[in-house]
Amino acid sequence: MTMPLSTPETPIPETLADWQVLAKRLTTEQRLETRAYIDDAFVDAAGGATFTTVNPATGETLAEVASCDAADAEAAVAAARRAFESGEWSRRSPAGRKAVLLKLAELMEANQHELALLDSLDMGKPVNSSLGDMAGAIGCIRHHAESIDKLYGEVAPTGEESLGLVMREPLGVVASIVPWNFPLMMTAWKIGPALAAGNSVILKPSEKSPLSALRLAELTREAGLSRGVFQVLPGFGHTVGKALALSMDVDCLAFTGSTGVGKQLMQYAGQSNLKKVFLECGGKSPNVIFADCKDLDRVAEHAAAAIFHNQGEVCIAGSRLLVENTIREAFVDKVLAAAERMQPGDPLDPDSFMGAMVDQAQHERVLDYIRRGVAEGATLRAGGEATQVEGKGLFIGPTVFDGVTDGMAIGREEIFGPVLAVFGFDTEEEAVRLANDSDYGLAAGLWSQDIDRIMRVTRRLRSGQVFVNNWADMDQTVPFGGVKQSGNGRDKSHHSLEEYSDLKSVWMTLAV
Repeated sequence: MTMPLSTPETPIPETLADWQVLAKRLTTEQRLETRAYIDDAFVDAAGGATFTTVNPATGETLAEVASCDAADAEAAVAAARRAFESGEWSRRSPAGRKAVLLKLAELMEANQHELALLDSLDMGKPVNSSLGDMAGAIGCIRHHAESIDKLYGEVAPTGEESLGLVMREPLGVVASIVPWNFPLMMTAWKIGPALAAGNSVILKPSEKSPLSALRLAELTREAGLSRGVFQVLPGFGHTVGKALALSMDVDCLAFTGSTGVGKQLMQYAGQSNLKKVFLECGGKSPNVIFADCKDLDRVAEHAAAAIFHNQGEVCIAGSRLLVENTIREAFVDKVLAAAERMQPGDPLDPDSFMGAMVDQAQHERVLDYIRRGVAEGATLRAGGEATQVEGKGLFIGPTVFDGVTDGMAIGREEIFGPVLAVFGFDTEEEAVRLANDSDYGLAAGLWSQDIDRIMRVTRRLRSGQVFVNNWADMDQTVPFGGVKQSGNGRDKSHHSLEEYSDLKSVWMTLAV
């Protein structure tokens, strides 16, 4: 078991130097847990394989992590099934599950700086952004813990001779496959409702950012979660991820990631046991700016943050900026000015807005899209080049293309990097057409002071969520998910609890 990085006497890190001290302690004093967590024990992968996780901001190796395969998946699924069938968690009262999950949230809060640091080191995101993720992850666990003992069943409207009941029951074994861009927050979005509903959960973190998930496993044990109810299998999608998806004893797959992988997982579900599959996949989100906005400086700041936050490695990034042509030139200038204030910096510097791209492959992918944008005839207004911080790292500055048309790759395909594609429009009808002209439908933004226009356009946008005069200002009370090729699942809110349970109808004939 790793030693806690934080104690009540540990000062709260506030500066770059503070975070660097904590990072050195974390990485040099053998505090990192790198083994799989199976059936309440940390173990090496069955085949003994490992993979290297690297800090993309420095190129330094962080750890060699267990690389699980089909044998590990089989062991974890068997343990999860035993735990579920035992009823120790699945049949525990909602109030009992609530108490354990609230304890977990308390432990996460006590260790939030360590957890944030792990995500920052692992995938290159600014540590202040990681701290925001921790607040979201902790809030998610608390929300579902507090919700589960407040959800009621139903009594059907019958005659006196019958009684019809509708009850919710846990699904069984849930495999959660989460991405690398928001490692612990996405984990919380998946496991919070699944555990609250009484399921056993097997988590497969991304091989690009596995460390916070393994630390979380230690905290779940400390919180008192029953043996086998939560397990972590680090490794690759084509090995352990595929094995979980094809397992005949996994009842549900919950996935956040690319649309291509989401399609594969649906195929694996069909090839195996028709397990439920909930997907939150890619996006190419439109951010629509009408000329009647009052404070264009504020709107431009939000439009820039919508794409450059987390280095653009965000599924709902506002990567398509649609601006009414009467204000387009002036507004793009304001976005460029805002982007200039969002340059990459050391991820451990609390003042850095952007960090590093997650790895060399993603770094090169983004640069390739930038080259394609130039080749296709878009006007490069800012950025477009690889940069370094202190002579190290995989950084790309905020990049803005103007004059983008809907036939260009940078305007249609998900780049997952800090690349903004600017379109112009003249009419409301044209704005709606451009916004909906996408394979994706995860999020959309709409900026206007005209309430009639807001209601008209909001109803016509084909998107799982629409942000009006904001970008992503939402909390745990509303569901998160998309339509079209952005997937079909919903995270957060009571609606996610519904996904991790089955309805059972009971019909009683009464003697009258």
